[in-house]
Amino acid sequence: MKAVILFQSTNHAIWAENELKSHKIACRMISVPRHLSSDCGYCVQIDAENKEKAIDILTTNNIEFEKIENL
Repeated sequence: MKAVILFQSTNHAIWAENELKSHKIACRMISVPRHLSSDCGYCVQIDAENKEKAIDILTTNNIEFEKIENL
């Protein structure tokens, strides 16, 4: 199962993707699925099993995110 991390800006999504990859979390930037937000933009897709680790990494590095949703 996959999950997506939603951000307020593309810059935060890029920053998060780079930080997660540096911690060996498999991820990739994708367009935000329409059922999650009507705004155009990008989010970071991860394996759902890595949600807690991703939250820890983002929080530790002061990378703000809106929410994490399972797909």
